[in-house]
Amino acid sequence: MIKGARVNVDSRDGIPVLVSAMTKLHITLALGSYDRHAPLLEGCIDHPDLDIDYLELDPQQGRHERFLQHFEFDACELSLSSYLIAVDQGLPVHAVPIFPRRLFSQSQMYKNLNCGIHGPKDLVGTRIGLSAYQNTLGVRAKGDLTHFYGVPRETVTWVTPGKEVIDVKLPADVKIETRNSMAEIEAEFVKGSIQAMFVSRLPKPIREGHPNLSRLFDDPQAEEERYLREEGYVPIMHVLAFKKELGQQHPELPQALYDVFEQARRRAIERWIDPNWSMVMWGRRELERQNRLCDFDPWRNGLAANRKNLERFSLYSYEQGLTRRRFSVDELFIPIN
Repeated sequence: MIKGARVNVDSRDGIPVLVSAMTKLHITLALGSYDRHAPLLEGCIDHPDLDIDYLELDPQQGRHERFLQHFEFDACELSLSSYLIAVDQGLPVHAVPIFPRRLFSQSQMYKNLNCGIHGPKDLVGTRIGLSAYQNTLGVRAKGDLTHFYGVPRETVTWVTPGKEVIDVKLPADVKIETRNSMAEIEAEFVKGSIQAMFVSRLPKPIREGHPNLSRLFDDPQAEEERYLREEGYVPIMHVLAFKKELGQQHPELPQALYDVFEQARRRAIERWIDPNWSMVMWGRRELERQNRLCDFDPWRNGLAANRKNLERFSLYSYEQGLTRRRFSVDELFIPIN
């Protein structure tokens, strides 16, 4: 059968007849490698209208910049923060409510043990390193620091390498310093001239086991579980974005993308039935514990299930000077059935 052809049944004798040969829409899609994306990268998910070339790229390979600055891909797993900034600046992108990456900020906060920091309140007046001022984890952490812990972002000096996905003119009250690289920031963190770091991946000095560095919270999981109970969500980091022109030319694209990723997510969940599917020895039991903590699916997609999550981030983005207004959730995403 021709790839992408549609088959109807002839009503006269029940014999399948090829009535039209409609080529599938072929797109390129850049995304990260997670368990929920494994069925996509393995080629296990098919769609009658969509043929996707998956490009396995992480942000360190410039995935977000390559999409927003050069439109190198048709669709992309994209930073939520970069997406809001892109919409604010009128870039020709749109998104469906698929959320491939989520992280709590609490276990991504690190401190130098020699700087007298015992909890969030001790961060007032410090320097905190970020991989970028506008990246999603940084925005979440700054916003949580203000709203959940009562430490206004204006009381902190933020230190970044200076490279951002999209140029934004920041408010005058933002205290920000730049360094030449993350390596320079990490070296100052070890020394103590930068007292804390908020980053989405383990900093190299932490991986190397420097004894004077640790996470900000003594029990970050307990703190994240408290956040989950009080806020009711696992914070969204990334969305699924696509070229707006492509969506206008092919109105079926947003729904097709949503369906493909939902199929992959459901298949990924089914794999956890095997207690040895993961390299984490007690992964299955930890999943069972997670299910006891949550009376909802923490990875659920769609707008209805994630409205509060997205509204909070839109507020954070606006307050931190990254967007010129606070966006409503409905104007950010294509409606999905």
